[in-house]
Amino acid sequence: MNAALFPDLVVNGERVPHALVAAETQNQEAPKGKPGIAWRKAVNAVAIRTLLLQEARTRGVEVDRQEVGPGLFETDEEALIRGLLDQVIDAAQPCETDIRAEWEKDPTRFRTPPLWEVSHILCGCDPRDEDARAKALARATGILALAQGDPKGFPALAQRESDCGSKSSGGALGQLGPNDTVPEFEAALRDISEGEMSAEPVLTRHGYHIIRMDAVALGQVLPFEAVRAKIAIAMEKAAWAAESRQFIMELVKASDIEGADLSMV
Repeated sequence: MNAALFPDLVVNGERVPHALVAAETQNQEAPKGKPGIAWRKAVNAVAIRTLLLQEARTRGVEVDRQEVGPGLFETDEEALIRGLLDQVIDAAQPCETDIRAEWEKDPTRFRTPPLWEVSHILCGCDPRDEDARAKALARATGILALAQGDPKGFPALAQRESDCGSKSSGGALGQLGPNDTVPEFEAALRDISEGEMSAEPVLTRHGYHIIRMDAVALGQVLPFEAVRAKIAIAMEKAAWAAESRQFIMELVKASDIEGADLSMV
């Protein structure tokens, strides 16, 4: 990324070093081969952070670093921004009527965790190795075609082809619940119906998987009393986020910013 290709970021007369924007780009998603998108996102993020820090200092917010994990504390800037938002945001707690109304929109959203009974065939590879990944995908695609052509032969196919220790049991992994497997695998499970296979090989840190959903046990719908506190917390967080966004929009409108486009904030 050639920083010279992009204009300087100036926030209320404060010129922000390109190095700060460059460091922020690693936190921004963008299509492969289009670093300019990541840079523009980073510019906007840094501009907002700069605005918040300026406002915190104007209001005399004191740095009070809090522990955010075992032995891990906020930076001075994080503490200033949190202190500012604590000072200006006062999200009202939802009332009982609103909490119940949110639950009544769709009580089936609130369930005990599901259970999935799953079998799979693994074509192992290191996803960071492009050649190995391509070979594993080609192999997995061929195995998937065989499995789709003979669903009853899945266990025998797993015993013959899988790179996972579960091959000895025909690929059966038994019952899995949320967080029992890697995120990519779990995300795929949520999209496969009982008795079906993944439409295409699923890539995880272990390689490509052909997944068969042997059975699904959806969680039981929970009564209002069991989820009331969870709903209240989610609604309060949503209200806090909305007020924070409004506060930032007001700062943006009242500021002089060059080199960033915050019109969509």
